[in-house]
Amino acid sequence: MLSLTQGALGVASGSLVGFSLGLVGGGGSILAVPLLIYLVGVADPHVAIGTSAIAVAANAAANLANHVRNSNVKWRCASVFALAGIAGAFLGSTLGKIIDGQKLLVLFAIVMMVVGALMLRGRSGEGEPSVRLNRENLPKLVGLGLATGALSGFFGIGGGFLIVPALIAATGMPILYAVGSSLLAVTAFGLTTAANYAVSGLVDWSLAGLFIVGGVVGGLLGARSATSLAGRKGALNTVFAALICAVAVYMLLRSLGWI
Repeated sequence: MLSLTQGALGVASGSLVGFSLGLVGGGGSILAVPLLIYLVGVADPHVAIGTSAIAVAANAAANLANHVRNSNVKWRCASVFALAGIAGAFLGSTLGKIIDGQKLLVLFAIVMMVVGALMLRGRSGEGEPSVRLNRENLPKLVGLGLATGALSGFFGIGGGFLIVPALIAATGMPILYAVGSSLLAVTAFGLTTAANYAVSGLVDWSLAGLFIVGGVVGGLLGARSATSLAGRKGALNTVFAALICAVAVYMLLRSLGWI
């Protein structure tokens, strides 16, 4: 049974995660899991992962609606990517449940730093707004979707921080469209991972509900900020890279017992 304090912290944590998803399409579970463990007080890391997966999926779906209203979603590209990744997310989450969580966090943090560095290096790119699904990008979308889905499920995260650069690499779309389109995949991967964890009884449904409530509010603010930042060259890329690098450093320090 959740205490009043835990409930309030759950709503607050959800707001932060929702803002992250609305702003950059990523950072969801990678922020949610530490918040659930260190702030809310969830004792079992696997329960934190399972709970965050369903909450992040729901928040991503709400934020997706915001981006749809702003016409920031490339539906055909996003759908192919998400469908390919569902199979990967199932296999990855099945393996992730049997791996020690602390060992995963160290590797995960290193991957985040690499992605952040790549995003910073390419922050001046504008992308091609008129990109469409075609024979050239279809294989890339399927391959990268499967790979990011597997990593998403394996680490128990929504995977937006991987999905955004993967969509850009596969299609060359601008980052704002990649952010909006990524939320379809974040939703699909999160639901797949959550279902796999729920089968094992590793989801706290009441806490997930509070997390979702907070996430809806945060997501509205995040989506508005994303649209505003997109008007300045490279600003959204920089915010995205800074976010994932900062979280990666925190995770490494925490995993190594230095903080």
